[in-house]
Amino acid sequence: MSDEEVARSAAPESPASHEPPQRDITDGGPEMVQFLAADGTRVPVTDVNSPYAAYLEDLDGEAMKGMLRDLILVRRFDAEGFALQRQGELGLWPSLLGQEAAQVGAGRAMRPQDYAFPGYREHGVAWCKGVDPENLLGMFRGVNHGGWDSNENNFHLYTIVIGNQMLHGVGYAMGVQRDGDYATGDPERDTAVMAFTGDGGTSQGDYNEALVFAAVANAPIVFFVQNNHWAISEPNDRQFVIPPYRRADGFGMPGVRVDGNDVLASYAVTRAALERARGGQGPTLIEAFTYRMGAHTTSDDPTKYRISAEVDLWKAKDPIDRMKKYLSAEGIIDEAWVEGIETEADELAKRIRHACQTMPNPPHEEMFQHVYVDAHPLVEREAAEFAAYHAGFED
Repeated sequence: MSDEEVARSAAPESPASHEPPQRDITDGGPEMVQFLAADGTRVPVTDVNSPYAAYLEDLDGEAMKGMLRDLILVRRFDAEGFALQRQGELGLWPSLLGQEAAQVGAGRAMRPQDYAFPGYREHGVAWCKGVDPENLLGMFRGVNHGGWDSNENNFHLYTIVIGNQMLHGVGYAMGVQRDGDYATGDPERDTAVMAFTGDGGTSQGDYNEALVFAAVANAPIVFFVQNNHWAISEPNDRQFVIPPYRRADGFGMPGVRVDGNDVLASYAVTRAALERARGGQGPTLIEAFTYRMGAHTTSDDPTKYRISAEVDLWKAKDPIDRMKKYLSAEGIIDEAWVEGIETEADELAKRIRHACQTMPNPPHEEMFQHVYVDAHPLVEREAAEFAAYHAGFED
């Protein structure tokens, strides 16, 4: 070996050699479950799709129209939340633009008793679980703590701490086990849990710990990762090399990648995973391959870190457009029906805008009322001191 060859072999590798391989971020790969192509045509039932095709057989025209209605109304509500923040009515708004199909498909696959643990942009899941959008706006306006009736909706509070909700979901699922509310064969009783996060959340310790706990406990939970390709300004290749659905193998659970812009695929895959969990077969990890077409939140400027051409590529895969094209081609909807839903969406936006602008500020003492279930001496003393302090200004 020459001196030059020895020097080359001993030299450290250049940083460039550790760069992840470049890939087409719009292509979910051959293992991605998909029933609707980007142009709205029905995808043939391939080997990848076949395990899930049966979960669409009982979806009639009315059910699919209902899904499209959800998509349109959720997008309109989301746009109103963004506008309200820009006009100073909300402190912050995290948009779900482009992720509607992933969330509506998952939300519609859940039964009423199934419990959802969201991050902070799961507005579509909240809608499907019956949470009034006014409540979501109230939390981001700072006039409530997001205290919607969780006993009625089975939808947990929004979680701002990234990945924290994954552990919450596993804890609840382990409670379901101890209550015996799964694997009974009773569809009104058997319960599953869903925990939602984004691709950025998969880098958090809480997320990985949750998968460990769920696997060893065989907990009835479905982890739903919305891979929208950007964790604020960090692209996927700064978050992971192995995609989320393949990482499930290392935790001892099945992983599935689904086209998150295809509401039918999202529904079918989630429904299969939920039935598996309710039946006592353990957790599943779903990666919904989608894209965040807007900003991470209203405090973010995505033009600083991504190019417009990338966004344009994903606009061609718009989840609402493809569902409209499919249902139109099948003769299930017409322009009059779409116009009617768009009118309904405008009315929804008008209602929640008025509700947001007229929300009263809560009484100061309310912040002490939901700390503990039972009376707590320290909190009671602090509440009394706080009330006395504010009473001093009344004179």
